[in-house]
Amino acid sequence: MKNYKIAKRQIDVSVGESVRIIRELQEMSQNELAKLAGIPQSTISAIENDRVNLGVERAKQLALALKCHPAVLVFPGWDVHNAA
Repeated sequence: MKNYKIAKRQIDVSVGESVRIIRELQEMSQNELAKLAGIPQSTISAIENDRVNLGVERAKQLALALKCHPAVLVFPGWDVHNAA
């Protein structure tokens, strides 16, 4: 078994940035995400720009549309090794 070093975090990502990154990786527009998630496009924009809190219910809706776990959106910078 090889010994691996844990990668150092290079950047901090906000909740809104995590939504945008995952959406863009899937080559999805805000309008497409809005339709899939049942959330207005203006709200998607506000979330991505950190003007509106994501919230649990919106996180679930977006996670289903983006095919990811809600925790990926809600806790983008969570470090499991330093969690208390």
